[in-house]
Amino acid sequence: MTRAAIVLQARMGSTRLPGKVLAQLGRRSILAHCVERLRLRSGLPVVVATTERPEDDAVCAAASAVGAAVLRGPEQDVLARYVLAAETYGLTHVVRATADNPAVDIDAPRRTLDMLLRTGVGHVGEYGLPLGAAVEACTTRRLAPGTGGDGRGLRPRARHAVPQARPPRAGAGVAGAGRAAPAGHPAHRGSADDLATIRDIFDLLGPHAGTAPLGDIIDAADRVRPARDLMRGVLVR
Repeated sequence: MTRAAIVLQARMGSTRLPGKVLAQLGRRSILAHCVERLRLRSGLPVVVATTERPEDDAVCAAASAVGAAVLRGPEQDVLARYVLAAETYGLTHVVRATADNPAVDIDAPRRTLDMLLRTGVGHVGEYGLPLGAAVEACTTRRLAPGTGGDGRGLRPRARHAVPQARPPRAGAGVAGAGRAAPAGHPAHRGSADDLATIRDIFDLLGPHAGTAPLGDIIDAADRVRPARDLMRGVLVR
């Protein structure tokens, strides 16, 4: 039986913008926007996977306030949080998302999970979308293959997310590779790393920005950023 959920990694600690996941974007926090957009069309529960640090008590409270489940694990070992989420909730499939992407494509979670289930592969990622708009999906078994299921033995850098679940990009038809990549604007950036820009975009879209389709967000980004900035990659992760 398939049991899937979106696991949203979030923490207050950030070298570039501390506390960004709870920064205000309109009347809501970035975390709240992420949770809303991820579950809007997916029909999937959202589990916010944060750390055990005291500062992330605020993340837990914010997640609970918008109806998301909460799971806490090691700060630096993000992979352990995903494995723990899968074990805690008995997940067979995981959609991975990050809480600094308030403009994530509202259709991405269901699209990637459907392709994962339809093809029977271990991982599906999307390329060509604006950075910050995509998610990825994998089977629980692919979270930490060849390591006893808990990721032990992986290099510390590999434990920062779920890269070991991803097949090589080079060459179509790689065993276990799945891809669903609609056309997009990869030069745009929909993450909170450029907070001023994403605020301008949401202000332009108005009260329905949190549920706006990706196409509307791209159109707004075109209007709030001069072409020269887009070409320089200001919105590129």
